[in-house]
Amino acid sequence: MVPGSGMTSSQTIGGASGDDLVLPFAAEGLDVRGRVVRLGPAVDAILSRHAYPPPVARLLGEALALTALLGAALKHDGRLILQAQGDGPVSMIVVDYDAPGALRGCATYDAGRLERFGGEADSSAALIGKGHLAMTIDRGPDSNRYQGIVALDGESLAAAADLYFRQSEQIPTLVRLAVAQTVTPAPDGGATSWRAGGIIIQHVPPAAAGAAPDAGADAPGGGGEEGAGIAEIEAWREARALTETVEAHELTDPLLAPETLLLRLFHERGVRVFTPQDLTESCTCSHEGSRDLLRRFSREDRADMVDEAGRITVTCHFCSACYSFDPAEFEDAAGKR
Repeated sequence: MVPGSGMTSSQTIGGASGDDLVLPFAAEGLDVRGRVVRLGPAVDAILSRHAYPPPVARLLGEALALTALLGAALKHDGRLILQAQGDGPVSMIVVDYDAPGALRGCATYDAGRLERFGGEADSSAALIGKGHLAMTIDRGPDSNRYQGIVALDGESLAAAADLYFRQSEQIPTLVRLAVAQTVTPAPDGGATSWRAGGIIIQHVPPAAAGAAPDAGADAPGGGGEEGAGIAEIEAWREARALTETVEAHELTDPLLAPETLLLRLFHERGVRVFTPQDLTESCTCSHEGSRDLLRRFSREDRADMVDEAGRITVTCHFCSACYSFDPAEFEDAAGKR
C-alpha cells in the first residue's frame, strides 16, 4: 500500500509499464468514482494496421480510449459498440469492446476532403462535423439491446460523452482523452508508435462513492446534481477542477503509472483503486463467420461477388483479414442455393 493514500501499489497493476488496461478508482472524499485507461501496443496495432493519416489515427485513438473507459463497466459479458457518424471528412468511426477487454476499431474517411481541411484536421470535432454519437450495449440474443444517442454539433468525442451522461443518464461526468505518437530511438533513426489514454470521473451519491466504479454503470438512470446538497455540488466542482488539470501527455506517458497520476490529482482527498481490467486488440471475425454471412445472400448476389480468380473474398474492415471461398461450396445438393 502507498502510505496514507488508500491506494494499491503500482507493482500490482498489469505489468511495469501499465499499458493496455483500465484502472477503476474512487475518490470517496469527493463523492467521485471513475476509471483511467492506458493504451499502448493494442492501440498501435489497430492504428498502424490501416496506415491512417495522423488526424484520422488520432480521432480513432480517442474513440478507442473512450470505448474502453465505458466498456469496462460490462465486467464479464456483453459488447459495447460506439459509433460516431457525421458530415465531416471522417464520415464514420466504429469501435467494439467485447467484455472482458477485447478492442477493435476502424474509420471511414474521404482522403480528398481531409487534405483540403488543412489545419482544421487537428480538431476531432471538425473531422466528424455534425452528426451523432451512438453507444449500444449488446448482452447477447437473450437480452434487449440498450442504445443511447447524442447529437454531434461541433463537439469532441469527450464533450459528447459528457453531454450524453448529463442529459440521458443525469450523471455529472467529465471525460478527458489524449492520443500521442512516440518515437523510440533506434540505429535506423527510430520507430514510431501510437499511444492513447483517458480518464472519466462521475459524481455519485455519498453512499455509493466507495463502491466499485463499474457497479451498475451500464444501466440507464442515476443521480445528478438536482436535489443534491451544497456540499455535494462543491465536491463535484472540486473533483472536476482537479481532473481538468490533467495534461494530455500525462494520459499517454508510458513512464507515468496510472496510480501515480491519480495520486497527483486526489492525494489530499484520498483515492482507492480497484482490480484493473486488461485490454487486448482482438477481432471477432472468422472464416466460419464470413461463410455464414455469405450464405445469407442469394445465389445471384454471390455470383456478382466472384473475382477474376473464380473466388469470393471477404475482407474484414476492422483487422483487414481476408477469407477466400469457392462459390461451389454454397450450392446445395440440387445446385439451387
